[in-house]
Amino acid sequence: MNSNERPYRELFDRLRCCVIVPTYNNGKTIAGVLNDILEYTPDIIVVDDGSTDETPALLQNFKNITLIGFTRNKGKGYALRKGFEKAREMRFEHAISMDSDGQHFASDLPGFLNFAEKEPGSLLVGARNMALAGAPSKSNFGLRFSNFWFTVTTGLRLPDTQCGYRLYPLEKLKRIRFLTRRFEFEVEVLVRAAWRKISIRPVPVKVYYPAGDERVSHFRPFTDFLRISLLNTVLVLLALLVFRPYLLFSGLTRAKIRAFIRRELFNPQESNGVKVASVMVGAFMAVAPVWGWQMAIALGIAIAFRLNKIIVLAVSNISIPPMIPLLLYLSYISGGIVLGKGIGLSLEGGITFEFLTENLFQYVVGSIVFGLVLAGILGIITYVALLLFRKKQPGRQQGLKQHNSGS
Repeated sequence: MNSNERPYRELFDRLRCCVIVPTYNNGKTIAGVLNDILEYTPDIIVVDDGSTDETPALLQNFKNITLIGFTRNKGKGYALRKGFEKAREMRFEHAISMDSDGQHFASDLPGFLNFAEKEPGSLLVGARNMALAGAPSKSNFGLRFSNFWFTVTTGLRLPDTQCGYRLYPLEKLKRIRFLTRRFEFEVEVLVRAAWRKISIRPVPVKVYYPAGDERVSHFRPFTDFLRISLLNTVLVLLALLVFRPYLLFSGLTRAKIRAFIRRELFNPQESNGVKVASVMVGAFMAVAPVWGWQMAIALGIAIAFRLNKIIVLAVSNISIPPMIPLLLYLSYISGGIVLGKGIGLSLEGGITFEFLTENLFQYVVGSIVFGLVLAGILGIITYVALLLFRKKQPGRQQGLKQHNSGS
């Protein structure tokens, strides 16, 4: 047992942690990478993703590692997923993934282990100093691109969302059914983990970028970048339609709702008229036929007319995915009533351009009418509620006196 292995072998065992190394045609570097890892732990799972060079022969020299091999290349994401499955079969609870091209340093393994002890259950992501390592400009662009879309889809920030040097909490990822198989998997796993509220933390790591022809990369700039872009498009849509509404409502408690009502609805510093107008604007914008721009327009109106911005935005959010079909249906019915067409939808003449034009016009007219009606109803309910609940509040009288004296 050498000096590096001695203090950390016990920590690997205590955390039930192994190292997964996916490889594809890295015959020049794979032996050195494995020898460096063996300085710290023998618990290594190598996934040979259909290599056609000398890699398979070199791997036969390492008798104590666990080897998974494919007859054809299936992608880094698929290799990692199979590595996770094997690690769980072997009763490991954590797995550190390392690339086999020599970019990652085994000397950073202790950093992951120490951080895992302090932050149990976290997904740890290596944070590289790209400038210090002399990374090519295309890598820096790809990193900024990936970081930006990760923030859009999760609301979180990470300094490096592309580093493959990571520690995965295996049990927490077990219930996620991943969709991707290649390089884009490393984006998907971060986003899907964030949606499951798995803590994601950066860990500083070193990185080595060989000069020029020495570097072996299997990243296909056009194809893989296109796949990542398509994945980001899907993830953004899912974030807007599912993840963001889920976060909004999953974080609500009775105490938070009561505090919000006391703070925003019954705030003595604002008049009843301002609050009623805020509710009405939010209600109308929730139904208005400007999908995708409702909240932006509502916020603009609130700022322009000095309304309660929180109330306006909160009420405009009634147009969340579960409510959208109902709002569309009621808008369409309202348009039929106003235009004298009834409330039915006839398809006897087929779906023609005229059919689409007429029904779209009916929906637009109906959404405006229904929005006004809904705004009026909620405005009346709000006004009555304010009269009942603010009438006898001593805080309101005191607040109004202070407001008047200040003016």
